[in-house]
Amino acid sequence: MSFLSRLLGTAPDPREGVRPLWHRVIELARDPAYYTECEVADSIGGRFDLITAVVSVMMVRLEATDLRAESALLAELFVEDMDGQLREFGVNDVVVGKRVGKLMSVLGGRLGAYRSALNARDEARLAAAVGRNVTFVEGVDEAAAAQKVAARLLALSDRLGRFDDAELLKASGIW
Repeated sequence: MSFLSRLLGTAPDPREGVRPLWHRVIELARDPAYYTECEVADSIGGRFDLITAVVSVMMVRLEATDLRAESALLAELFVEDMDGQLREFGVNDVVVGKRVGKLMSVLGGRLGAYRSALNARDEARLAAAVGRNVTFVEGVDEAAAAQKVAARLLALSDRLGRFDDAELLKASGIW
């Protein structure tokens, strides 16, 4: 029966269990402090960079427990959202698949760069990765700005570590 449910599309979408977490990722990435205090460019590129940074922190937290499947589902929601954003920008169907594939590659690369620094709690290495992967306001001291973003990402990682898995998936208390 489960095969038929999946085939006919009547089974519940497993991503619904992590959708609140995805919404919280977006809210966290839109925190005005990133754009004012940390001097991340308030542009499409800068916002995308912060979404990938915050979703990476969230995925590393999920991977640290028995929530590896939820980490993959969170990545699927990232893809779904980016697909929708590209379509909103007027990218046609032929090109969307290629662009989404490229965005997934970007997420994978950044997740790899951030994961080891987050797991090691190495703020200097995280700041270096942020410096390579985040778009800052033109003319700012990028090393200092990257350090501020890295400190905020590590603080987020610490906060996420205080939630049990069920609380984390509810996402309501994460700030």
